[in-house]
Amino acid sequence: MDALSESTNLAILDGDQIMYVAQAPGSHSMRMFTEVGRRAQAHCTAVGKAMLAQMPAEKVDGILRRSGMPAMTEHTITDRAQFTRELALIRERGYAIDEGEQELGVRCVAVALPSNSTRAATSISGPLTRMTDELIQNAIPLLTSTASALAEELDLVDTSERSA
Repeated sequence: MDALSESTNLAILDGDQIMYVAQAPGSHSMRMFTEVGRRAQAHCTAVGKAMLAQMPAEKVDGILRRSGMPAMTEHTITDRAQFTRELALIRERGYAIDEGEQELGVRCVAVALPSNSTRAATSISGPLTRMTDELIQNAIPLLTSTASALAEELDLVDTSERSA
């Protein structure tokens, strides 16, 4: 948050939904506020998509089958084939973006914490007007290093991976 001035979030997968467990509000007067404890669908949030992209397909299928893929906005991906392609893209590039899929006018970028279970992700979010492609590209390395540091601090990374 200090480097980008936008709100930073930490979320976990709790059952079939994501739950926000921490937030550092941005420094702008108009900023995103996500209440700690708030739950959301995984398929329409950057943190949820980042986590789902790291999971085996059968686990993702189970989550989507149980929770459905309701449209939260007109931008929400509700087609399973399109969502599968989105997860492949996220795996390839290493981060997920929510393009107003959870809430209109809000853009979010997230990175999953490296772990054996990939049950957490960190993100920044803000109004579409400030969350430019340039800001997102600047955010990705910061989110990636933060995700790695958090995973290590929370002891989510297998110790054999640390020495490699």
